[in-house]
Amino acid sequence: MKLKTLAIVCSSYAMGAVAFASSAMAKTEVDFWYSGGTKPQQLMTTLIAEFNSSQDEYVIKSALQGNYDETYQKLQAGMASKTAPEFVLLYSSQAQMMAKRNLVRDIRPYMDSTFNFNDFLGAFRQQVTAPDGLVYGLPAYGTTQIFYYNKQVLAEHGFTEKDLSTWQGVAKVSAAVSKKDAKGNTIFYGWEPMWGEDNLIDAAYSNGGKVISDDGKTILINSPEWITVWDSFRQWIHEDETMRIHHGGQGWEYWYKTIDDVMKDRALGYTGSSGDQGDLDFTKLGATTQPGWGNNPAAPQAGAVSFVMPKGTNDKASKGAFEFMKYYTNAENTARWSMLTGYIPARESVKQVPAYQDYTAKNPQALIPLKQASFASQNFFDPTKGKITDALSIAADQILIENIPAEKALKQAAKRAQRALDRANR
Repeated sequence: MKLKTLAIVCSSYAMGAVAFASSAMAKTEVDFWYSGGTKPQQLMTTLIAEFNSSQDEYVIKSALQGNYDETYQKLQAGMASKTAPEFVLLYSSQAQMMAKRNLVRDIRPYMDSTFNFNDFLGAFRQQVTAPDGLVYGLPAYGTTQIFYYNKQVLAEHGFTEKDLSTWQGVAKVSAAVSKKDAKGNTIFYGWEPMWGEDNLIDAAYSNGGKVISDDGKTILINSPEWITVWDSFRQWIHEDETMRIHHGGQGWEYWYKTIDDVMKDRALGYTGSSGDQGDLDFTKLGATTQPGWGNNPAAPQAGAVSFVMPKGTNDKASKGAFEFMKYYTNAENTARWSMLTGYIPARESVKQVPAYQDYTAKNPQALIPLKQASFASQNFFDPTKGKITDALSIAADQILIENIPAEKALKQAAKRAQRALDRANR
């Protein structure tokens, strides 16, 4: 009798194990490629684990990439060899390039009546929506560069945050707070823009500048709106020596040197990513939006980092990809992401999440990127596959590092960019 009972128990256990294994095997695998810093990686891993355990139909198989450019390049190869994942995380400009080549799924058919796409920030919706209505990505979060400054130093010199509301005001404050040693070398700087073309583009946009004419035919980066702005930065850095940039080094070395200058009392403030917030001390620092130029309103760039679903992947798995995208972007998880990383939340309804309300009440700097996104310009989309951006990058280095007048650098850049645009428009 005991043997019979034992046999029944073993048989039942075996059947249960087979059923469990069958159930586990029945889950549809969904491949996902993404990149990000330490904190984004940690939370992404957590959200994937939570989603996988919350349902029995899909399992997300993630693969961390080096950065967004690496993800994009690898994706091109994956699509050619039919080994692309069901979804990836890309910059909106990369998603737009894929959409123009008809390489992405339209996300609209996956949205049911309960999915409120209009809840996503308008600036980010625009970055994933084609003129014909195609929705080629789902905003995961946003990034923009904002101002961080030493509150005590600003106050000690009789200034307030309002004095940083125009670039002319920033220049005035920088001149007042900067210090030189007995040999005339600057030992405390007013402001430190971040190396590269992005901060300069933001400032040119805030002076009414455009990269390309509205008809898409003419490069405008050598216009007075651009020259005035870019040469002002050259003067502040090389002639007045009230501002400076760090450049070169390994990886993000220049970025962290810039942050260190402000945190270690070598500069009043700097222009940095909204994602820097997780590494900063806000008992010492304040945060505010980027300034306008003269009487022109501020118009810095804000870009969405978006989920994109390539064509040619498994249809059932693509449904699982959207289910995870929907889970990741719900208001509560959007709030978690923003609170941990400092990046811009993708949804308006994040403001109704109690935890987010409590957090931003105690950490008001967390609302600055969201505020800036409400009036920001869309990240520049380069129709020449990067050649215009390359020309701007070269010109930025000539001005910021080599002290070449902006008129000369931007004239050369405009010629290169125009040739590339003409070829792209043929």
